Amino acid sequence: MDRLTPFHLAIAVTDLAQARAFYGNLLGCPEGRSTERWVDFNLFGHQLVCHLVEGETDTPARRASNSVDGEAVPVPHFGVVLEMPAWQMLEAHLRSQGVSFIIEPTIRFAGQVGEQAILFLQDPSGNQLEFKAFADIDRQLFAH
Repeated sequence: MDRLTPFHLAIAVTDLAQARAFYGNLLGCPEGRSTERWVDFNLFGHQLVCHLVEGETDTPARRASNSVDGEAVPVPHFGVVLEMPAWQMLEAHLRSQGVSFIIEPTIRFAGQVGEQAILFLQDPSGNQLEFKAFADIDRQLFAH
């Protein structure tokens, strides 16, 4: 691939106003098209669509986790790999807003291949997000 193209992800939310506050206001994602049942966001260049669903969206799978470098990583989750300066700015912004993290911002695999900065948080509908960064994305993202 010569050019990385944006992904499209559709998620369930229980309240569009809360989704707009979280993705639009807190994360700073520009809003795209919308109706009374869904809203598009530009999630760091990717298309995230929040679809309004009625009632409970939580399932046993949402409460699952897998141990990674000593942390209980929630499964499923989604997110974006950022350049380190962008990740640092996001971390500082989230801390300034008093965000509660699922996994506090930290460096995972310190001193190893694949060393990365990570943070996990949850949106108001229970969707779990990870934002990570590498010092050198091109060399480290898929290194083993």
